[in-house]
Amino acid sequence: MTSGPEDGRLVAELADREDPQTVVDRVPCGLLSTTPDGMVAKVNQTFLDWTGYTREELVGVRRLTSLLTGGGRIFHDTHYAPMLRLQGQVRELALDIVTSDGGRLPVLLNAALERDETGEPAVVRVVVVDATERREYERELLRAKRRAEESELRATALAHTLQRTLMPPVPPAIPGLELHAVYRPAGTGAEVGGDFYDVFEIGEDDWVVTLGDVCGKGVDAAVVTALVRHTLRALSVRTASPAQVLYTLDEVLQHHPTDKFCTVALLRLRRSAEGWRTSVSLGGHPHPMLVSADGLVEDVGTPGSLVGAFANPSFADSGFPLPPGCALVLFTDGVTEARRGDEMYGEQRLRDVVAKHPVGELAQAVLEDVLAFQGGSPRDDIAVVTVAAPPAAS
Repeated sequence: MTSGPEDGRLVAELADREDPQTVVDRVPCGLLSTTPDGMVAKVNQTFLDWTGYTREELVGVRRLTSLLTGGGRIFHDTHYAPMLRLQGQVRELALDIVTSDGGRLPVLLNAALERDETGEPAVVRVVVVDATERREYERELLRAKRRAEESELRATALAHTLQRTLMPPVPPAIPGLELHAVYRPAGTGAEVGGDFYDVFEIGEDDWVVTLGDVCGKGVDAAVVTALVRHTLRALSVRTASPAQVLYTLDEVLQHHPTDKFCTVALLRLRRSAEGWRTSVSLGGHPHPMLVSADGLVEDVGTPGSLVGAFANPSFADSGFPLPPGCALVLFTDGVTEARRGDEMYGEQRLRDVVAKHPVGELAQAVLEDVLAFQGGSPRDDIAVVTVAAPPAAS
């Protein structure tokens, strides 16, 4: 936008009407001139209006330090004065000015030292900016930060409480089977993950073992994990087929107001006169490994869809016996997908560990080997569950 003749006329009139002293007195900041030792020599009207002092109460009577709080005077002596002497200026020092009625005015103080022809200190020019709103804004930021931290602590505590409900504190004893389970959260364990396992009895010699992983971490994942675990319990009581349980769980997650999905390995173990028989269904979960009495390892189960992720999922039941001396090893992807640089832990390394350890040591041996592979700091949660049929008595 260009200026015209009318603008020039208004500027000229304003220049004639505004004398320098009026400009100094009414500029929207406090202005002071002090001697090198801080005695007030000049002060503008804005500063007087803000503080309630008269010119006679300040000029030649008070030093700048006498207008500061106790803490401000210490800061003046330890920071303001040395910086002014060494650098010739100070900028945006946050201080409080004590007003005539004993109140406090938060300010930002800028000062510059001028020297005479000989280089000796002559006068200090001080600009005082009212920082009341800025100080309140900073306090509100601190309050908001504190509220956010408190909220995060409450959320974390809630998530950890939920996490404790997702893992049985002690695996239950199954008559005729040997059950072991281990769990290790990612990193320091400060963030709650989505891994879970559960073991519960449906009837006499009829048990369900589940192991799963809800995508994501934190409170949202913990809430969905709790939903999945308790839904699996409720469905397994009235549905004999593990695959049908996963179909119904998929419907529950599809209608739940969340974008979370999960992987699940669901096993049903029944004992008959011939021994234990297992039925397993997989929802996007890694295949369990069946370890024979002589150490042979094979994958079991039919691959299935992620649970809660697709419009037309597919799940299937796979049945097989669990002979004496054999063990099933269930694990989350925190095992096989563990990384060390560009190298992945992988299924073959897991097979090697599983094949050379007794069934009672499998879960702990897998956990320790994966941790060692990652230098003791896993990037993902690790959960391992083993179910073994003890060897037949000789």
